[in-house]
Amino acid sequence: MDRSPAPRRRALIAYAVVLAALFGASALSPRGLRDARVKEREATRLADENLALGQRVSRLRREVKALSGDPAALERAAREELGYVKPGELVYKVDEAPLR
Repeated sequence: MDRSPAPRRRALIAYAVVLAALFGASALSPRGLRDARVKEREATRLADENLALGQRVSRLRREVKALSGDPAALERAAREELGYVKPGELVYKVDEAPLR
C-alpha cells in the first residue's frame, strides 16, 4: 500500500483554511480579538487610575495625621482651604491682570 502525499497535503490545506476562517471570524466578532483588546486597554486604564487613587489616599492619610496632631497645620489648612482669618487681620486680595 503506497500512500501518496496528495491526500495529506489536501488535508493540511483544508485544516489551514478552516483555521484561517475561524481566526478571521474571531477577529471580526464583537466578542473576539477586538473585544479582548478593548478590555485589555480598559484594564490598563483602571490599573493606572487605581494607582493614582492609592497615591491620593496615602497623601490624604498623611494630611489627616498631620491635622489631628499639629495645631499649626490645622490653622494653615483652615486659612488656605476655608479662607479663615484671625480677628484683627486684614485681607488683601490682588487681582492680577493678564500680561499682554
